[in-house]
Amino acid sequence: MATKVAKTGVKREKGWLYYLDKKGHVSRARMARGGGKPARGKPQQVTKAGVKREDGFLYFIDRDGDVARTKMARRGGASRRAPARRRTARARVRKSAARKPARRGRARAARRPARRARR
Repeated sequence: MATKVAKTGVKREKGWLYYLDKKGHVSRARMARGGGKPARGKPQQVTKAGVKREDGFLYFIDRDGDVARTKMARRGGASRRAPARRRTARARVRKSAARKPARRGRARAARRPARRARR
């Protein structure tokens, strides 16, 4: 669930991407496929919010036009996972045996799915 950080009340227009810039203010830039003319230009600052960012949070402009943040979803790293166990000699032999190519002959032909006739 997101929490509101600053109330800005930005009214969105079609064809613009609204975001929080490096200084913590709400800015907007033309979308490449946002409808209307694809006019390139510099991003425009919409309002001054002055939000100080914290690590581990994703900041965005919500439906009401206010600045909100939510905790970033992070994958489990090596610190969370149990250390990997070493393979025993027997397991290594089994794995290498599974990699050996199959013998050629009838057994191989029997395993292969039947080919369909070309039209």
